[in-house]
Amino acid sequence: MSTTKVYIVYYSLYGHVVTMAREVHRGANSIEGVEATLWQVPETLPDRVLEKMKAPPKEGDVPIIRPEQLTEADGFLFGFPSRFGMMPAQLKAFFDASNELWACQALAGKPAGIFWSTGFHGGGQELSALTAITQLAHHGMIYVPLGYTFGSGMFEMNEVKGGSSYGAGTFAGDGSRQPTELELQQAFYQGKYVSEIAKKLKDKPPPFQ
Repeated sequence: MSTTKVYIVYYSLYGHVVTMAREVHRGANSIEGVEATLWQVPETLPDRVLEKMKAPPKEGDVPIIRPEQLTEADGFLFGFPSRFGMMPAQLKAFFDASNELWACQALAGKPAGIFWSTGFHGGGQELSALTAITQLAHHGMIYVPLGYTFGSGMFEMNEVKGGSSYGAGTFAGDGSRQPTELELQQAFYQGKYVSEIAKKLKDKPPPFQ
């Protein structure tokens, strides 16, 4: 049985997204026959600016990905913090640099999910996902939402919980709040869910190829 490769590609400034990404990664790797890999996109802010923003160092154990490496994967999960309700410039720059892949539709037919972090309820928990879908659509990737497949965790009303039917999410608040156990459970589930779909779709090229 051939291995299904799933790439978890993220940008994280203060660590909330990478915490979610590691749980997504664990969930993806829990599926037999799936090999999940964590990647981070290049930083675009100068070191001096990052110091003034009091951003922690980047994760030394997670390599930086180049756009052309996306062709190696059978499925994806993209994670990012919201910036004014949308995808941050760092991940957008990464997609902007994937023009050659778009030109030949090299990623068409490959499944992709999205997860995120926002400051508060009005910070883009759903808008961030909706606007990020445009990147997937132009590449012809198959967007994989969670729907309400996470079960009772989707209907939790007794605690604050990020995420939605679009994907897993967390709230950072003023920066001190960290992903909760329930949010991490949803991230783990999303990794499993998207990986299972990627495994089913592997070796089934889109009709136009």
